[in-house]
Amino acid sequence: MRPIRRSIRILVTAALLAATAPLAAQRRPAPGVTHLPEEVMALACSPTLAFEEPLRSLLITGGQESFTHRAFAPGDLITINAGTENGIEVGQEYYVRRVQPARAPVSRANPATIHTTGWVRIYAVDKRMSLVTVSHACDTIDVGDYLEPFALPQVPVGDANPPKQQRENYGRIVLGTDRRTVFAKGDFFVVDRGSDHGVTVGARFIIYRDKRRREMASNYATSRQLAAVEVKEFLFELGEAVAVDVKPETSTLQATLARDALLEGDYVALRK
Repeated sequence: MRPIRRSIRILVTAALLAATAPLAAQRRPAPGVTHLPEEVMALACSPTLAFEEPLRSLLITGGQESFTHRAFAPGDLITINAGTENGIEVGQEYYVRRVQPARAPVSRANPATIHTTGWVRIYAVDKRMSLVTVSHACDTIDVGDYLEPFALPQVPVGDANPPKQQRENYGRIVLGTDRRTVFAKGDFFVVDRGSDHGVTVGARFIIYRDKRRREMASNYATSRQLAAVEVKEFLFELGEAVAVDVKPETSTLQATLARDALLEGDYVALRK
């Protein structure tokens, strides 16, 4: 009987230990309110475009759980692959980015959308690794996402008397976050015009659609055939947008007015 009683005591002890053990992964204190205006947070989450693979030295590498966890949200403790030896300090903040190519490799012919999944704050540091917490999540933060220094974006101030648009210098809508191709008022999207074309942060654009060209697209097998067709028709003024982030060859715009859905390939004309 003694061996049986001893086994029962062991099981009871194990059950009590299990009952008092943590039921979830290690968590940091609940994230505080950012107190940032909604338009600032939306702008910080907006996409950009890249024609080559970005340098990804600081990476999200995992979490503080006993099981494999690859996607994280506010409240999670997340590990990165750098520490004090790399100049990392408690309190620093970083954007978390993700490359979204249509197919590899990223190139000028196959640009990638750079998707911001959020930004994080350094919570604890070691020599070669650190723990971060999520300050704000635009999406889930995944293993393999990379970090860039954080800086709050400046919301463009509208011009009460914007100049006329440049009709001789049209650009095109390219892509949005998650490689979206349809947009509405308030959405962000990337166009193929940047500082090399005179675009500055706060610059205003008119968005046009060539209805004739879109109608003809269904009658031609390839875009090359379509490009060879001369199209002469007035453009329909579809909406307006403002530049919120500018790179040499591309810009991120936010739609401020949309009379219909804005589509990949629609024209944009800079007011200048």
